[in-house]
Amino acid sequence: MRAAELSALPVTLSPVRPALKPGLLPVWRDRDTLQIGIDPRRAVALTGMAGVAWVISLLDGSRDRAQVIAAAADRGMPAQLADRVLTLLAAGGALEDFPASTYRVLPRQLRTRLAPELAAASLAHGYGDGGARTLARRRAAHVRILGGGRLEPSIAGILATSGIGRVDSEDAQPPGSAAAQPSRARGSAGTPSGMAQSQVPAAQVPAARVHSARVHSARVYAARARARAALPDLAVLIGTPDPELAARLMRERTPHLAASASEAIGVVGPLVIPGKSACLRCLDLARTDRDPAWPLILAQLAGRQPDPAACDAALAAAVAAQVTAQALAFIDRPAQAGPVTNGTLELVLPGWQWRRRTWPPHRDCACGRRSPA
Repeated sequence: MRAAELSALPVTLSPVRPALKPGLLPVWRDRDTLQIGIDPRRAVALTGMAGVAWVISLLDGSRDRAQVIAAAADRGMPAQLADRVLTLLAAGGALEDFPASTYRVLPRQLRTRLAPELAAASLAHGYGDGGARTLARRRAAHVRILGGGRLEPSIAGILATSGIGRVDSEDAQPPGSAAAQPSRARGSAGTPSGMAQSQVPAAQVPAARVHSARVHSARVYAARARARAALPDLAVLIGTPDPELAARLMRERTPHLAASASEAIGVVGPLVIPGKSACLRCLDLARTDRDPAWPLILAQLAGRQPDPAACDAALAAAVAAQVTAQALAFIDRPAQAGPVTNGTLELVLPGWQWRRRTWPPHRDCACGRRSPA
């Protein structure tokens, strides 16, 4: 916890419309010391606040700094003391200045729904803008989920709830395969906007309906082709990645994050940033170095999944949460390497702790020699 004395030397505070960070609760430590926040890792304590703690109520973002000081003066608080309180709170990271322009472009219902996300981002990253920068990145982001199973609905739902502007998902199988499904799009509300239709044997369907179904199918795959043309900012690959799909993502320079949950083991990563980090082939080459039979095993995995997958509800929830945490970290701070860059996070039941494995770019893989487009 950071303690601040009101008698300390003056510090200049740049003009803002200060608001107390909504995730911090004011409490009294004693009759003279007001603490903002509960956990010592976030809290700021101000001494000399007896009789003037009401100034905190003025920090709601409706006034600029000069107006806060003027309002405090109207209630008998010396301007120098009010200025000092603002300065110390700002220095301790307890104040934010959420741009009014951001509020104006967001519907009230959306602002209310995203308030916990903004409060967490503001505290976690020490931003002074109330999470506006994070919100702008997430609202502009497009994440595509490739692959299904138990993980897909949870990942898509959490991403949408977290403010990602566009989340769509589709089966990673080729269009002509029986397992291929149309894309499902989710906006920030997290609700599916397109669902696969049930199929009926052609022999039981009148000719006109067969023709209609073919037209519908053609339209579905045309829509999928158009969706692919709008490349996502991040692709999430669920299950055993198809080498052709991984190669296409590398050619398109699309960052992609792998994830799986089977055999009572959850794996998140690597996050592949084409031309900058280890790719999925790097991992296969590293595994081959350790196990010469791996290429033969890998060839037998194409299009196959255990049924049922050994992934209980708790493991699915844990992996989905970790996937979305790493995806959001990449979107929020794309220039900052995270634990799944050149690595994987792995959870092995019945254990409870995630462990990281390092996977550096492989010397025999050409991905590191391709300069970013």
